[in-house]
Amino acid sequence: TVKNFKEVLIMMNCKKCGQEIADGLNVCPACGAAVNEPAPEQNPQANNFSERFEALNNTPDTTGNFDAADIEKNKVMAVLAYIIFLIPLLAAKDSKFARFHTNQGLVLFIGAILSSVITVIPIIGWIIAPIAGLAITVLAIIGIVNAIGGKAKELPGIPWDGSSS
Repeated sequence: TVKNFKEVLIMMNCKKCGQEIADGLNVCPACGAAVNEPAPEQNPQANNFSERFEALNNTPDTTGNFDAADIEKNKVMAVLAYIIFLIPLLAAKDSKFARFHTNQGLVLFIGAILSSVITVIPIIGWIIAPIAGLAITVLAIIGIVNAIGGKAKELPGIPWDGSSS
């Protein structure tokens, strides 16, 4: 029985076909599959990033309050709202979806102006302004991702979301 026990210890099965493989072989004699082939690596950073993004973007979703045709027609204008907020304000003034994103883009624009003004304060302003600029950029990217996805979600940390207009 000890001999059988040792044989069991050194014998393994092919993960592909189930054939028994003796210890020391690098390929399965039945199907040619590599033995001890490492499992495909998952990218934990990709999952981690998407989880962090979803956690950050876990804000009230008011998409149901908007017409689906309006959303489809004005996604580009909604994206432009975070780059140059005036364009959708003038070009898609009748679109509630574009206006929602334009209002959020306007809040970010005002934040960017305030961030620029803060830079005149020595030391404290020089520290706060770049952090505020980075936060505004991240919020704009979140808004653009939501606009491309046809969602009307409030930006995280922005007290006024523009949904009242």
